[in-house]
Amino acid sequence: MTRSRWCALAATALVGLASVTPAAAADAAVVAPAAARAAVPGPVAEPGPPAPPRVSVTPPRGLPPGPAPGIRAAARCAPPRADAAGVPSGRGSVAERLRLAEVHRLATGRGQMIAVIDTGVAPHPLLGSRLRGGGDYLTGGDGLDDCDGHGTAVAGLLAAGPVRGGRSATPVGIAPQAELLAIRQSSPSFDVPAPDGGRRPAGDTATLAEAVALAVRSGADVVNISEAVCLPADRAATAGAALQAALRAAAAADVVVVAAAGNVGSGGCTADGAGRVALPGWYDADVLTVGAVGPDDTPAPFTLPGPWVDVAAPGTGLRSLAVGGGTTGGLDGTSFAAPWVAGLAALIRERFPDLTAAEVVDRILATARRPSADDGALGRGVIDPVAALTTMPARLTPDPARLADAAAQVADLPGAGDAQAPSPAPDRPLDLLAAAVVLAAAGVAVAVLRRRPGRG
Repeated sequence: MTRSRWCALAATALVGLASVTPAAAADAAVVAPAAARAAVPGPVAEPGPPAPPRVSVTPPRGLPPGPAPGIRAAARCAPPRADAAGVPSGRGSVAERLRLAEVHRLATGRGQMIAVIDTGVAPHPLLGSRLRGGGDYLTGGDGLDDCDGHGTAVAGLLAAGPVRGGRSATPVGIAPQAELLAIRQSSPSFDVPAPDGGRRPAGDTATLAEAVALAVRSGADVVNISEAVCLPADRAATAGAALQAALRAAAAADVVVVAAAGNVGSGGCTADGAGRVALPGWYDADVLTVGAVGPDDTPAPFTLPGPWVDVAAPGTGLRSLAVGGGTTGGLDGTSFAAPWVAGLAALIRERFPDLTAAEVVDRILATARRPSADDGALGRGVIDPVAALTTMPARLTPDPARLADAAAQVADLPGAGDAQAPSPAPDRPLDLLAAAVVLAAAGVAVAVLRRRPGRG
C-alpha cells in the first residue's frame, strides 16, 4: 500500500473522528501545553487546559456487544499487505534500544492478559493460541477480524512471539508470552448514521467506554487504547463522561489502562489551539498516556504534547504483524508507542505480582529516562524496561519530592542516561489509522461495572 493511500485512509477516519457535524469538523484542535505554544503578547501567559470535571455518571456495564445500528461497509476490506523487508536487530533498532533480549530473561508477560481495543486483531502464527476474541462493537462478532491492519500491528508490538527453531528476522513483541483479548471498537472501513443525517466512521467515545468496561469484565490485567481524539474542553466533558467513568472503574478494579497521546494532524489534534484537550489522555488520573520518540529518543515531530502525557516510547519506523501473516513496516505514530508501555506494564505485573495497578504505573514513571528539556511531549521521559524490572525496592514513587531518590536508584543502570542529541526529524507520521474515536451521538449508558475477577 502506498504512502498516499495510508494518508487517505487516515483522512477518511478524521471526518467522523473530530465532529458530528461538518461545521464542527473544522473546529477540532487540541491544546498544547503552555511551554509548547508561542507566548501570548503581554505580561499574562496563556492559561493551560482546564482539569477534567468530576466523574458524573455511572460506568457502563460492558456487556457483550451486538452489531452497530445502521452499520455498513464503507470500503472494501483491504488491510495492508505483508512485505518482505527484514527487521532491524542491530545497533539502533528498537529491540536493541529497549534491550529486549535482557528484558525477556526477566519477564515475558506469562500469565497476563492485555486487552487490545482497536480495529480488531487478525489471527497470526506469531500470536497463536494466546489470542482470543473479546467482542466486536461493529458487526457483533468476536473481534478477530481487522479490515485496517491497525489493531493487528498494535498486537504484534505487544506480544508477537519468536519463531521456533532459531533466529529469525520477524519482530518480537515486548511481552511475547502475554495473552491478548481482541475487542474491535472502531474502523474507518465501516460507517454508521451520523446525527446530521450523513454517515461517519464507526466507533465513538460511547463504544470506547463500553469496550473498556468489557475488557475489565473479561479479566484483563492491562488495557491498550491506541486511539485519541481532540475536542474543546466543554464538549469533551460531555462526550467523554462515560469514558471517564469507565476509566475510573478500571482503576478501581486494579487494571492498568494505557493510551496513545495522539498525533498532530489526526483526530482533530493540532500542535496549537486554545481550550482543547485530548481523550482519553485528559483523564490522566486513571490512564497512562504515551507520546512517541524517534531513534534518538527525542520527541517525534508528530507526537502531541500535553500536560497529560506521562511517558514516551519508540514510535517511528516500526515493523509489526500484517493481516494474513507476515509483517509490515513503516509504522509511525503514538498508536505504536503505546503498546511498548502496555506490554511493559504486563511484564511488571508478572515480575512483581503483589503490586497494584497504581504501583505498576509508578514503577514505569519512576524509572523512565528523564528528558533533557520539558516541552510536554515526553512526560517523565522515555521508558526503560530493564530499569523498570530491576530497580529496588519494588514499590517506587514518581512524586516530585522523591524524584532525586528514584533517579539515584537507576542512575547506574545502562541506558538510564540523558537522551542523545536530536537528529534530523523524519517525515510526518504514516499511521495505519487515524484513531476512529468520535463524539457520541446519543446519551451514555448508565450502569454499574462489576469488579473484574481476581487473578488466579
